[in-house]
Amino acid sequence: MEKILEVRSLCKTYIVNKRQNNVLKNVDFSIDKGEMLAVMGPSGSGKSTLLYTASGMDRATSGEIIFNGKDISGMSAGELAEMRLDNMGFIFQQMYMLKKLTVLDNIILPAIQSKKNTKSKKEKAAYGQELMRKLGIIETAGNDINEVSGGQLQRACICRSMINSPDIIFADEPTGALNRNASDDVMELLSKLNKEGTAIMLVTHDARVAARCERIMFIMDGKIKGEYMLGKMSSDANMRDRERALNNWLMEMGW
Repeated sequence: MEKILEVRSLCKTYIVNKRQNNVLKNVDFSIDKGEMLAVMGPSGSGKSTLLYTASGMDRATSGEIIFNGKDISGMSAGELAEMRLDNMGFIFQQMYMLKKLTVLDNIILPAIQSKKNTKSKKEKAAYGQELMRKLGIIETAGNDINEVSGGQLQRACICRSMINSPDIIFADEPTGALNRNASDDVMELLSKLNKEGTAIMLVTHDARVAARCERIMFIMDGKIKGEYMLGKMSSDANMRDRERALNNWLMEMGW
């Protein structure tokens, strides 16, 4: 299987009060094209730092990050920003959107900023509306962001992450601020995007969320302690079995 992301000997160190805090320690992993990977681990284990560093949002202290065959660890800040804008999508627990823009305008903003996306503004708006219709929030297009629910806003964030047709989506606790029903809806949407070919790397503390993923990576004290292969999810019918098997493995890992 062709790799979309390869991380080799990744280290991330922060200096706090003149003391070294080694958050990531020689981490190696890869993601196949079209794969859905969950990263789990206790609080402070380095999950989010791994996601931010692997995506180029944060600089690695050392190591290599190969994305689509290119080593991004040596790219300039401008090159990294352009690559993230054009080839990556991002979803966060905190749903950052500009208050002075409508929901639709927030969604299409990355397309407006992209040099690679050569569609007209009208075409970009039409695609944004198509994504919103697909995700069931088209009625909120003209609303301000404070006029929609948390679940609708997170769906809008997923639309925004898809607006430039990325090769991979990085999601940091994408369901952490949602109730169970909204969380299930968001994960169904992400699973659908994954089935259509978009690779996804998500950080979660929720085994129910991770059970929808193809592979789970467990990180502790800045090191990958183990991996568990669940395989592609065929239907919702086997969700309970997947969740049970994952919970058993997590207990073995010291969850």
